[in-house]
Amino acid sequence: MGLNLEGKKAVVAEVSAQVAGAQTIVMAEYRGIEVADLTKLRSSARQSGVYLRVLRNTLARRAVTGTDFAALSEQMTGPLIYSMSADPVAAAKVLNDFAKGNDKLILRAGVYGGKLLDKAGIQALASIPSRDELLSKLLGVMKAPVAGFAVALGALAKQRETVAA
Repeated sequence: MGLNLEGKKAVVAEVSAQVAGAQTIVMAEYRGIEVADLTKLRSSARQSGVYLRVLRNTLARRAVTGTDFAALSEQMTGPLIYSMSADPVAAAKVLNDFAKGNDKLILRAGVYGGKLLDKAGIQALASIPSRDELLSKLLGVMKAPVAGFAVALGALAKQRETVAA
């Protein structure tokens, strides 16, 4: 059963709120995917902090009108699932990782930084490490000199103990 006017307004308001906080939106065609697989995709999206929703294209168009994501409007045809995230790479990563294991999910288009992305652009964006991964790498780089200095001091202290004995 279709939504009434109030229901449609509520959906557009909810999606508009998600769009306002998003840095990236990625769309994929989900025709032929089994419900169990879609449930796994939704679970993966939840764990990554990604808003994932199947929407009527007309409602999605209304939600992105007047935003940096308006360029997607022309690509909104067919059965699409929309992935939105505040993390620049999370939305692309969730759909791209799922598409690797399920050939029925077809990456269609996305927008990041106001630029329209095709399938190759989405895959390139998904290959970038997430913010948390980058922070952990930075912490490892910052920790290495301190750890090396501590090891050197320990070796020097041990050497002095051997000489004194």
